[in-house]
Amino acid sequence: MTTAKTNASATKPTARASRAKANSKTSSKTKVATQTAADNQLSSHAEPCEPCDSLAASLARHIRYGLCRDEHEQHELFNAVAQSVKEQMLDNWRQTRIKDNQYQQKQVAYLSLEFLMGRALGNALLSLDITADAQQVMTEYATSLEELEQVEQDAGLGNGGLGRLAACFLDSCASLDLSVTGYGIRYQYGMFVQKIVDGYQVERPDRWLRHGNPWEVRIANRIVTVPFFGHTETYVDKQGHRHHVWAETQNVLAVPYDVPIPGFKNGRINTLRLWKAEANDEFDLAEFNEGDYAEAVATKNLAEQITMVLYPNDSSVNGKELRLRQQYFLSSASLQDLLARYVGQFGEDFSQFSTHNVLQLNDTHPSIAVPELMRLLLDQYGLSWDTAWAITSESMAYTNHTLLPEALERWSVPMMKNMLPRIVEIIFEINARYLEQVAHHWPADIQKLANMSIIEEGPEQQIRMAYLAIVASFSVNGVAGLHTQLLKEGLFNDFYQLWPHKFNNKTNGVTPRRWLAYCNPKLSELICRRLGDEWINDLSRLTALNAFTSDKAFVKEWAQIKLENKQVLTTFIHQQCGVEFDPLMMFDVQVKRIHEYKRQLLNILHVIHLYRRILNGDTQDMVPRCVLIGGKAAPGYAMAKQIIKLASNVAHMVNSDPLVTPYLRMAFLPNYNVSAMEKICPGTDLSEQISTAGKEASGTGNMKFMMNGALTIGTLDGANIEMLEEVGDENFFLFGLDANQVSQARMNYQPQHIVEHSKALHGVMDMLKSAHFNLVEPGIFDNIIASIVDPNDQWMTAADFDSYCLAQEQVAKTYLDQDSWQKMSIRNTAASGRFSSDNTIAGYRDEIWMKK
Repeated sequence: MTTAKTNASATKPTARASRAKANSKTSSKTKVATQTAADNQLSSHAEPCEPCDSLAASLARHIRYGLCRDEHEQHELFNAVAQSVKEQMLDNWRQTRIKDNQYQQKQVAYLSLEFLMGRALGNALLSLDITADAQQVMTEYATSLEELEQVEQDAGLGNGGLGRLAACFLDSCASLDLSVTGYGIRYQYGMFVQKIVDGYQVERPDRWLRHGNPWEVRIANRIVTVPFFGHTETYVDKQGHRHHVWAETQNVLAVPYDVPIPGFKNGRINTLRLWKAEANDEFDLAEFNEGDYAEAVATKNLAEQITMVLYPNDSSVNGKELRLRQQYFLSSASLQDLLARYVGQFGEDFSQFSTHNVLQLNDTHPSIAVPELMRLLLDQYGLSWDTAWAITSESMAYTNHTLLPEALERWSVPMMKNMLPRIVEIIFEINARYLEQVAHHWPADIQKLANMSIIEEGPEQQIRMAYLAIVASFSVNGVAGLHTQLLKEGLFNDFYQLWPHKFNNKTNGVTPRRWLAYCNPKLSELICRRLGDEWINDLSRLTALNAFTSDKAFVKEWAQIKLENKQVLTTFIHQQCGVEFDPLMMFDVQVKRIHEYKRQLLNILHVIHLYRRILNGDTQDMVPRCVLIGGKAAPGYAMAKQIIKLASNVAHMVNSDPLVTPYLRMAFLPNYNVSAMEKICPGTDLSEQISTAGKEASGTGNMKFMMNGALTIGTLDGANIEMLEEVGDENFFLFGLDANQVSQARMNYQPQHIVEHSKALHGVMDMLKSAHFNLVEPGIFDNIIASIVDPNDQWMTAADFDSYCLAQEQVAKTYLDQDSWQKMSIRNTAASGRFSSDNTIAGYRDEIWMKK
């Protein structure tokens, strides 16, 4: 445990490399200095402070009246600062809500099961343009802003690219002054905290709410009720109209917690509304008094399970049921909220609903919103089927983020009938009516009807949720050029033939505020000195950096900043992994969700190849490199966990050999998250984007690295293709089969033949088979070894290995010429403007949300 500085006048904002540990305690002198500073600030205000007070005065009030004592922990000081910063947003937040409730522009509801927000303090200060004020105020409290930022926990609301994209989109929507509300779930324990124990992933609860969340506001008057289970009843009224009643339901309360999303220096504060599940009746006093303490709170526990953990392990029936409950809970609560807001403004005249509202489904998870909106319009507001369907199909828009079948979601009809009986009835009705269109388009084609049906027949009927989303949406978009093409030509080709007008592409992007202006302040400051600061809201202006590649002083300063960022990353890696990286070595990085299609395994095989070369004395012209891999494996994904174990074991052997470490070092970073990425991408030389072609929908990590001047080694997959178009072949290290070649190679794939005819891969496989990396754990990597030579290996690891090694040799050769490398780095940053999420959101705005 470290202590904060004790001399306020000597405190200055420190470089990120020297930030103190987040859980540091305040020394006794600091506690006195903090209280004195608060007293001094308050003494200058005769009247009670209002939210519009200065940041210093607001913080002083929170310290004095909120903590109510002279001593406090560092996390308490952070909470007080965060509350004070939030107060700076309250007036604009209120005005934004008032304006949006008047429907002065179209309202967008962005439904997502993930929002990977990261830390909020630094981003809020940047958007409100009060970073300098905050730095000054912190000196009065004997600490620094940089130290305080480390106290904040990453919000446990997401996992990978899907959630981080949603967070970038919210930032861009607010910065572009769009009325967009994010709807998500307030997960109590996040996904999990990843620990690496003896090389194995171990999952621990993510207690990110342990000290509360100072950014959120509980909105008690907007609680809604979400039904589950029960049964449906029908009756016919006196006018002959049939009505449906979902009876004897088990109801769960959805309690909204609002988080402000500030636009960049424009006064707009949008809202992320997160739902928490609570029981209608939390406590049975009679059962408690009878001594049945567990049963007395059973209802409460069952309800709260819904929002306890992101992505519960769905390898069991219970896990599948819980995930379905989460998705319905999110969709129902959000739609009830949206409809209530509309009715409050227009009454129950829904004729203009789709004119004023659009619901963007972020991937397949919230697609159950389709039948739920129908249920609410039919059963609660009494609309006819045709009217309700017209409203639904004119309001829904669907973004597909994956080509992997397991991510498209199929739910068992018996399971859904038990949990959501009314929803199943509506889905079957949607399907029957929609299949009439299919039959008209393809007369007497029974196979086409079966292929396109929302209901998949089999021993147990399944509901194809992606099909449901396509049928009901007026827009279906992919997230990169190749991805959208593959959707139209392959996965959803039948739907594309039926409704070609629905399909469009919106290549993903990342926000330049967090992923350059905030996370890389030294590079940002250099760019601002040469280009001004308009690029922060218009990233296309970075193309002007190309003119400075011939400026020796600029190139030298660019290289120096990269070195300093690598020094920061070196410290971080040592703290997290216990591995000593050398900033003078090349930093080769692959951080992302662990999945076979992302091919961390290919990267590890290359490390083994380099390791063998060093052991064999083949080090001439070898560029020393540090390899960093990080990411979480889903709790039920056995192969991904084995890959983590292999990476850990290989790293151990590499780092423990003094003959090897001058040329090669390796670390597996535990618990990779947004805050870690903020240190990693500024200090990375080489970005690994090596997925099997045709598998990665887009990728956004590749864009963050590119924005910060890293060079990319990658396949023609996802957004890599568009990155290559922007930066040019000469500034990108391309390897491997393209998507068409992958499809062709699969027809007669013989990986064992490839191994036998590749000297490099044969040597790597021999080392793996010899148990060199698992001498005391025989057989633990047999499944990995078998997967590489499996003719059915859909990830084609062996097929791309030799090409990958050749590309890595070109990387090393290029890195030896540092002047050339730094110029390529500048060109990568200069070409990154296309991948701002502002551009992506402008496309959604102009071509989807505001089109009609």
